[in-house]
Amino acid sequence: MTLDALRRFAVARALFPPTTLKRAVERLGFVQADPIRAPARAQDLTLRHRVKGYRAGDLERRYHALGIEEDVFVNYGFVSRRVHALMHPRGDRSGWTPTRKARAALVLEFVRERGAVHPRQVDEHFAHGTVTNYWGGSSSATTHLLEHMHYRGLLRVMRREKGIRVYAVREIAILPEITLTPRERVDALIDVVVNKYAPLPGKTLSFLVNRLRYGVPQWRRELKPALMRAKQRLAHARVDSIDWYWPVGEDPQSAAPDDQVRLLAPFDPIVWDRRRFELLWGWPYRFEAYTPVAKRKLGYYALPLLWRDRVVGWGNLTVVDDALTANFGYAGAKPPRELIFKRGLDAELESIRSFLRLQRGP
Repeated sequence: MTLDALRRFAVARALFPPTTLKRAVERLGFVQADPIRAPARAQDLTLRHRVKGYRAGDLERRYHALGIEEDVFVNYGFVSRRVHALMHPRGDRSGWTPTRKARAALVLEFVRERGAVHPRQVDEHFAHGTVTNYWGGSSSATTHLLEHMHYRGLLRVMRREKGIRVYAVREIAILPEITLTPRERVDALIDVVVNKYAPLPGKTLSFLVNRLRYGVPQWRRELKPALMRAKQRLAHARVDSIDWYWPVGEDPQSAAPDDQVRLLAPFDPIVWDRRRFELLWGWPYRFEAYTPVAKRKLGYYALPLLWRDRVVGWGNLTVVDDALTANFGYAGAKPPRELIFKRGLDAELESIRSFLRLQRGP
């Protein structure tokens, strides 16, 4: 096994043939969400490479009909119903005060009576006031309570209106996963993680399993032994003193990426792990949207630029007056000289214009 083979494997297995939106989410298991649009949200930028004819906003527009859920996994995003069922019921409310429990019960009944509610409707009815949120600012106490009820599985996101979650009561899903033991569920969730992000360096596998504490806080004690079991059952190899893991039955040596040029979301499974990124491509990629302007090196929302099995640089895209502007930087200081790269980059920019429903390029 070589690092070159692992790099080709990482690209080829993550870029499966484009399919339907529902099948793409089910195959990924989890699609990380981010609210920044530069030029589109991360979930849309991730799905555009994996869904036929995908357009920005399709996930939100079609969400209610897809049979998927918004939820916390290793991060917040969209999960398949199977993954959702594996994580719930998500613990009790023993840490809540009697006042919060009483309010939650009233809100739950209010939502049940109406079928679906906007946070504004709940706030107008109950007027809970404000609380300090996790970032130190002031938030609606109603919104805060709804978010906690959603996290604990009392509510689900039914749809969004102008980006705001509209909630409904979450009914218990009758799925085969509901009969599995906690140990079996945690093992299955680790398999979801590995399926999405493999091949994984050992440290990243440990990091991701530890992050499952957000998805299944009720089974935190199961995570450490589950990690040990995973390392024993997964396919693995030691390359340059690092242990790498991937699903059993897959052959890293058979991967063959295509010639297409792609601009990837910062949270695309190909580039999500910054540790793996540097091992495979030899330079550090950083997401700098929250970095002070003076300290940015790549840009506000730099999109990794993939060609074949190489991330050769990055691009920053902006839309002004319905026209797309792109600026690029390259890890090797200069872009690849092959004509096929230039044509591929032009095709990718045209594809993004279509994805954003913009006017065609000059």
